[in-house]
Amino acid sequence: MHIRPADKNDIPGLLKIINAAYRGEASRKGWTTEADFIKGDIRTDEEDLDNLLTAPGNLILKYCNDSNKIEGCVFLQLRFDGMYFGMLSVNPDLQARGIGRQLMQAAETIAKQRKCTRMYMRVISGRTELIGWYKRLGYHPTGETQPFPEGRFGIPNKPLEFIVMEKIF
Repeated sequence: MHIRPADKNDIPGLLKIINAAYRGEASRKGWTTEADFIKGDIRTDEEDLDNLLTAPGNLILKYCNDSNKIEGCVFLQLRFDGMYFGMLSVNPDLQARGIGRQLMQAAETIAKQRKCTRMYMRVISGRTELIGWYKRLGYHPTGETQPFPEGRFGIPNKPLEFIVMEKIF
């Protein structure tokens, strides 16, 4: 299987995929770019990923090609109210080939194995194509919005907010 849990040794490969999928000029090759919304080339850094990988209840799944090169990933966090997921990332040169869908299927399987009845995530409200993709996977807006945090990973071009989407099992 191409999908398995990542560990600390995978941080360099994860950083490359996540940052390329979301930020900077390289991200414009794919359809998941945030470059039009947020200035900057960094979506995450080594310290952030290290913290995510070592916190209890967290998991990052990686998708590797036949040469064991990371081509995609998704972050999972077991919470009291279900399984949260984020940073679904696929190499921009390989997007629209089913890797993201495979990662989501694996994430949902893990959520169900851990007795979660719900998976949820946040997406920038202006990302209509991404919202549509999640809807096609069975996720729906909950009506909840959350402010977009300004900080060390880019500066929004305009005020942004997240919408929360969920899928009930």
